[in-house]
Amino acid sequence: MKSQVLVCVFSVLIWGVSCQSGKDKRLMEDAHPNIIYIYADDLGFGEIGAYGQEKIQTPHLDKMALEGMVFTQHYTSSPVCAPARCGLMTGLHTGNAYIRGNKPVMPASFTDEVENGQQPLPKGTLTIGKLLQEAGYKTGAIGKWGLGMTGNSGAPNQQGFDYFYGYLDQRQAHNYYPTHLWENDHWDSLSNPYIFVHAPSAGGSEANVQAMTAFAKSGLKYGDEGFFDAYKGDEYAVDHMTEKATQFIRNHKDGPFFLYLPYTIPHVSLQVPDEAVKPYLGRFEEEPYLGQQGYAPHEFPKSAYAAMISYLDNEVGKILQLLKEEGLDENTLVIFTSDNGPTFNGGVDAGYFNSTAGLRGLKMDVYEGGIRMPMIARWPGKVPANTKSDHVSAQYDVMATFAALTGTAIPGETDGVSFLPTLLGDHLAQQPHEFLYFEYPEKGGQLAIRMGKWKGVKTNLKQHPDAKWELYDLQNDVKETTDVADMHEDIILRLDEIAKEEHKTPAFEQWDFMGKVLR
Repeated sequence: MKSQVLVCVFSVLIWGVSCQSGKDKRLMEDAHPNIIYIYADDLGFGEIGAYGQEKIQTPHLDKMALEGMVFTQHYTSSPVCAPARCGLMTGLHTGNAYIRGNKPVMPASFTDEVENGQQPLPKGTLTIGKLLQEAGYKTGAIGKWGLGMTGNSGAPNQQGFDYFYGYLDQRQAHNYYPTHLWENDHWDSLSNPYIFVHAPSAGGSEANVQAMTAFAKSGLKYGDEGFFDAYKGDEYAVDHMTEKATQFIRNHKDGPFFLYLPYTIPHVSLQVPDEAVKPYLGRFEEEPYLGQQGYAPHEFPKSAYAAMISYLDNEVGKILQLLKEEGLDENTLVIFTSDNGPTFNGGVDAGYFNSTAGLRGLKMDVYEGGIRMPMIARWPGKVPANTKSDHVSAQYDVMATFAALTGTAIPGETDGVSFLPTLLGDHLAQQPHEFLYFEYPEKGGQLAIRMGKWKGVKTNLKQHPDAKWELYDLQNDVKETTDVADMHEDIILRLDEIAKEEHKTPAFEQWDFMGKVLR
């Protein structure tokens, strides 16, 4: 962990003691640009055109890539929702972060009556929101929060955000047609009926049809007219998110503002307006999804999934167009990325769409497919257009990056390294990471360390705490197919050292699987 208490002022930190060129003077004048951070949910590395996707249309994101910088080696903090968001918000990797897994506050439920959310960030946590508030920004979070509920310490209004709209509880976010969303600390009621989207995973199609019949509010069973329509509503949550985001930008266009926009797409359930699905119908061979893998059914699962990603792309396009209309385009840094790799359930066929671009693993895996994320940055006149960067970075670098961007000192510690020099095209000034660190307590307990071209992985550590390292040369084997651990004893020894140095005992016993590993 690196102390950031003595962060230098913006001019010294980024450009050295000299700021004589016209470009540098303009950058100094723009030391408080607006910032929009768009965070997709379960979007894989290969699911947009700029990263090689061929079946799903993403014209707005592809254009954003042409107008900005595409990162090829950017990582999330964790392969699932809550700890990924915690790492992003706090600038800490999962060996130091407070939240390291998806831990619901009990009793946990998918019903409106029992909406308790996930383990909240504690009082006094330093977040990006708080950092930017101190820098004079108006801050908004619109979308899926997942780090606390209204009334407790993790509520977004308690964690550095002046305005919040969206889902507080991740479980509620599995339904795109909710009865309500949250606006700050109160309900914004929608006209949708209550829809229970969590089908029991019954293990077989016949048994699952019975399960579907049991939980569908309408009482319909597969084959009945209107069965799939039982999981549709009138008001699509994503539309409200974009509407509120538009209002926030217009309300604070005199800036500076920070808008954190964690959209829920394409996380299951497979729910999207029918009009969005129509362009994809007939393109794919597909059969109805009946809920065998949990979540709501859909008559055209492949088409629905593709439509959801295209829908997200369209919403991003609306935000970018608004910036142009309001004259904010050249003073706004926009970053688009995702929280973790693509899912394996809910009717999603990640293999069919080549969702990881061939990388190994999915959501909940510390292999590349679970943690390597698409990231596009756009800031006309500042971020070089139509460029790619292979700088190795992580989402826990975002706090350090925004601190450098605004000339703000981080009053504490961070595991992050600012990638602002890379954003501005000054690659020679970019400080590299010695390593990136990932530990994940679920799916058996997993550990990964990225160090230069090397990637060390351990899995199933709860059952086998003495498991040996797998070692991959990502420069020559990005798909992690060939374990070369036996050939590089020196690298293995350094990975052991890093694990011992970087792991801090977690706040909750259920996340403490590393103790026996490090003994």
